[in-house]
Amino acid sequence: MTTTDTPKASFGFQDVPAGEKAGMVRAVFDSVADNYDVMNDAMSGGIHRVWKSVLLDRLNPQPGQRLIDVAGGTGDIAIAFLKRAAARPLRGRAEASAVICDINHAMMKAGQSRDDARPFANVLTRTCGDAQNLPFPDRSFDVYTIGFGIRNVTDMDAALTEAWRVLKPGGRFTCLEFSRPVTEGFSQVYDAYSFNVIPWLGEMIARDRDSYQYLVESIRRFPPQGAFKLRIEDAGFSRVSYENLSGGIAALHTGWKTGL
Repeated sequence: MTTTDTPKASFGFQDVPAGEKAGMVRAVFDSVADNYDVMNDAMSGGIHRVWKSVLLDRLNPQPGQRLIDVAGGTGDIAIAFLKRAAARPLRGRAEASAVICDINHAMMKAGQSRDDARPFANVLTRTCGDAQNLPFPDRSFDVYTIGFGIRNVTDMDAALTEAWRVLKPGGRFTCLEFSRPVTEGFSQVYDAYSFNVIPWLGEMIARDRDSYQYLVESIRRFPPQGAFKLRIEDAGFSRVSYENLSGGIAALHTGWKTGL
């Protein structure tokens, strides 16, 4: 194969050899892991917490459910899922359980010291794994979540296929991801903020402008809402829909596994 035939993947606005993207993304998150949660609050004014709360509202966690949170990082979605499930009466069911699966050791390590994880030590586990090749058997989980992570995988369609594989029949797929503002005027304001303020915050808070420049660029390379919906359907999911949040800055995509 010649150099020009080498498969490519997007890394921000660059096209890089597909085999190199995972390592480049891993380096980004190694760099930002210790400040990741603080930066999320700073970049979004805390609104990311509202988006994740909407995700959990739609999931309505229940006792007995088993969650896999892919690209789960420091564990905020998984822990919140377990909190909500624990607030429900068991009625003979087991406690809910969750697996945080992330390709990045540093991100998971950063989440191990979270005080809110301690009450769930017996039902919460962390596994280092690739979204494109999950280290779990078929039909292992009731719920699959991925929050702000799927745009970072090398092969998005492979990750969606893996999501379908590890879900049980009747299982729920939920993806929260940055998306496209729904109006042109809002899009222009959002672009100005993203490209000017977010890298500056990265430099001031995390001492890492380049990683946050990549994160902004990766959002712009992600498919718009309708195009991503079609890709979820192509992976085998049924009743696929999306919900715009904050005018389309983020979108919540959901689907169901109805086959075996």
